Amino acid sequence: MKHIYAWLTLILTTTFVASPALTSPFMGFTEGQLPIPQIDPPVQPAGYAFAIWGLIYAWLMVSALFGIVKRADSASWDHPRAPLIISLAIGTPWLWVANQSAIWATITIIAMAITAIWAMLRAPQFNRWWLQAPVGIYAGWLTAASCVSLGSTMAGYGIVLGSVGWAYAGIIIALIVCLTVLSRRPQAPEYGLTVVWALVGIIVANFGSMNSVAALAAVGVLVVLGMIANAWRSPQTA
Repeated sequence: MKHIYAWLTLILTTTFVASPALTSPFMGFTEGQLPIPQIDPPVQPAGYAFAIWGLIYAWLMVSALFGIVKRADSASWDHPRAPLIISLAIGTPWLWVANQSAIWATITIIAMAITAIWAMLRAPQFNRWWLQAPVGIYAGWLTAASCVSLGSTMAGYGIVLGSVGWAYAGIIIALIVCLTVLSRRPQAPEYGLTVVWALVGIIVANFGSMNSVAALAAVGVLVVLGMIANAWRSPQTA
């Protein structure tokens, strides 16, 4: 069917954006969801950082509408649309899933992150602000959020490390993924800057109470910003 990828992207973006209005809010895993309750775990950014979802929802919606109007039959747009459709399909019921099961919330948000990153890596360079940028911030936030979910769930089940240990692990995993992605797509600073936004949120949440976690996040901020700056000084990204 002609334009099927463009229409599926628009439909699933709409269901994804509408999903918060159709389910109970998710404010983190509750005491009953984990054997060891994780209330405000150190791996989690300060609450204000989650406001980025407003930008993500709005920009993805604008991108999907632009795609229908201007790029419905574009093969170069269909290439990233395929994994993005999968990510949005998983993401539409994610809030409901997260309120039911920490384990399934973690599994599904990791799947969302993988497919979102895949979509961003496939995005063409032309019309960058209409496709790569919105998908990039979506993928960047999911990179951080999946590590938050993983760290909270693993700590909540008492697996190997405590909440502080899993905060370290979550930050390190997020940095490894972020730097790997940026090495593949150095022209996507919006992805890296979104991870930086999450790391700054972790600094704010832990400063003065868990300074070692805040310090590790600060190192991560400097490393990511350094990689972005170096990429944009290089001739191939100019």
